[in-house]
Amino acid sequence: MPSTSAGIVTGLTAAALVTVGVLAYQASATVPATLGRPHTSATTDVAAAKAPRDTRHPSALPAGSGTGERVVYSVDDDRVWLVAAGNKVRRTFEVTPGTVDPAPGSYWVTSRSNTVTGTDGTPIEHVVRFATVGSVTIGFSAAVAPATAPPDPTVRTGGIRETRPDGNAMWDFATIGRKVIVIR
Repeated sequence: MPSTSAGIVTGLTAAALVTVGVLAYQASATVPATLGRPHTSATTDVAAAKAPRDTRHPSALPAGSGTGERVVYSVDDDRVWLVAAGNKVRRTFEVTPGTVDPAPGSYWVTSRSNTVTGTDGTPIEHVVRFATVGSVTIGFSAAVAPATAPPDPTVRTGGIRETRPDGNAMWDFATIGRKVIVIR
């Protein structure tokens, strides 16, 4: 005679798998279609023009770069600001962009990877992705080792490279859902 406990375990396992499947479907069905794409808002309008700069302090947070906790990325200045509550700059640093820039606007961190290989074949860490332009994913990352050759300008890449210390700071600050403001 078959054991009734085996039947119970099988039934519970099947019920758990169905529940997980339903919850996964509900989560994917409620993700906004615009996640990872620029959003039209007052921030986007301001970001489309060159954000005002403090000429005496070139690393100062540009006026009109959004509100709240956020990452601000200037495609013209190749600079990032990690902005905490109260518009307090936690850290600012220069970056080396890929060959594809995101459009100015408001985005959110959509995915992260601890370590991967970049589209240029370079091992990278602390990847923080926030946009897609065509088939190119845009995100911040730090190369694990110094580059041995200059990047190929003919290859479409979206990696915005940081130093490893800056990459660590970005990783700690820019969790899933964190706002990213791209400005000129």
